[in-house]
Amino acid sequence: MSCCILTRSDLDAPGPSRYAQQSIAVGHSRHLSLPMAAPYVALPHQQRLRADTPPLDDENDHIKPLDGHKPIFHGGFDSQLKQVLRDIDIHGCEANGENAFFVADLSEVYRQHLRWMRALPRIVPFYAVKCNPDPYVLQLLARLGTGFDCASNGEIEAVLKLGINPARIIYANPCKAASFVRHAAANNVGLTTFDNVDELDKMKRYHPSCKLVVRILTDDSKSACQLGLKFGAPLDSVPRLLQRARELDLDVVGVSFHVGSGCYDPDSFRDAVHRARRAFDMGKEAGYIFDLLDVGGGFGHDNFEMVAGVLGPAIDHYFPDEDFAPGGKQVAGKPNGLRIIAEPGRFYVHSAFALATNIIAARRGEPTAADTEPENDKPQVMYYQNDGLYGSFNCVIFDHVTVHPKVLTLGHEYAYEPTIVSPGVAVDSGDEAKELQPCSVWGPTCDSIDCVRDLVHLPKGLKVGDWLVYENMGAYTICAASTFNGIRRSEIRYTLGEGQLAETVKHLMLQ
Repeated sequence: MSCCILTRSDLDAPGPSRYAQQSIAVGHSRHLSLPMAAPYVALPHQQRLRADTPPLDDENDHIKPLDGHKPIFHGGFDSQLKQVLRDIDIHGCEANGENAFFVADLSEVYRQHLRWMRALPRIVPFYAVKCNPDPYVLQLLARLGTGFDCASNGEIEAVLKLGINPARIIYANPCKAASFVRHAAANNVGLTTFDNVDELDKMKRYHPSCKLVVRILTDDSKSACQLGLKFGAPLDSVPRLLQRARELDLDVVGVSFHVGSGCYDPDSFRDAVHRARRAFDMGKEAGYIFDLLDVGGGFGHDNFEMVAGVLGPAIDHYFPDEDFAPGGKQVAGKPNGLRIIAEPGRFYVHSAFALATNIIAARRGEPTAADTEPENDKPQVMYYQNDGLYGSFNCVIFDHVTVHPKVLTLGHEYAYEPTIVSPGVAVDSGDEAKELQPCSVWGPTCDSIDCVRDLVHLPKGLKVGDWLVYENMGAYTICAASTFNGIRRSEIRYTLGEGQLAETVKHLMLQ
């Protein structure tokens, strides 16, 4: 397959340490080869699966077209938003005709993959399906050679349905239903995590040949979602778990951790890698030779290079080549040495989805004689839009996100300026239509908890029927949306993006 030439701007951000020293092959015609994740089928602990799951190649890991799925258009966010709005007649459409909608730019997913391969090329990304299980996202990432972090039977089925080799799945849930374990065994999903003795007994009974990864507890106090409240074995309990695994003749192959979803302190990764090294030493004392390190998730969009600049050197320090490279002292008998994977989710899809909502109603405060000057910290208008906390904005509750509405139309005229921060219009104090006032934004349900923003400043010229747009809505949004109150989930309009990256994504999706 030939691909388009990537511009220097696509590849020019240097990453830290030797992890950034990735060569991009240049063939004749000066076309750059696509940066692919290392093939996971080569991991030593997958040796037993090879008879059941053939190696990954174009012939037997081909993903068929997604029958019945929505078409993929061409163009950036701005052009797609304009096109959808042109097709909506607010005053004459049928019920649900003006529903909120997503625009998904698949080239943003690919752009994030380029960032990952620049900064952390040694670490194979296993995309966290829970974050956004969109079939086109999964298909594109499969083409790029990533693995998949699945946490349930449904997620495993979604990945396998696309024809993806089960050797590219880690069942990264330490506490699984017995029927899910049996299903994983029946489908040759042979790698999973655990953090308690009862899970070991379950694995012995239902999937004794599975390769196991002990998930350790880390300090996740600097993360938006602290997963350590629910998962992770304290280090002092690891020897007991490994002893029980030996008694059950189970094969523990490595260590995993998760610093929490939305980690904003890069040093959390350094501390977690240190703890993982201690767990590796405990494994050796228990008679195991670990060859897999799973550094989990927590990778953000805005601070990724900063995190990579801490994580890469931490791995260099605690897992040095003389001990863990092929032939290293700590991985004797493991021809591939230490393999490292991660479970990024939001990093890949955060910026790839934008959500447009329609203002379906408004309630404006009536001034009184006492109101000599409006208060800037008290909403003067309540806007009601057709997606809320029970829908795509569940991220406000579950993911602790603050969303930022931007103006898409103003006075029923298109006004979106992608390069301008919220509220997304150039404010001119001489133009009343663009003068800002304090507002609140509410979802469409009858529940008073359905408040998207209790205070935000938007232009006075907004009218019922105008549209707002929310950027960076790809992570933990539509995947957890409900249909409470009979409100439909927001649909998705897909695009390849624009420019040379769009051509590359097109080639990938048509393989």
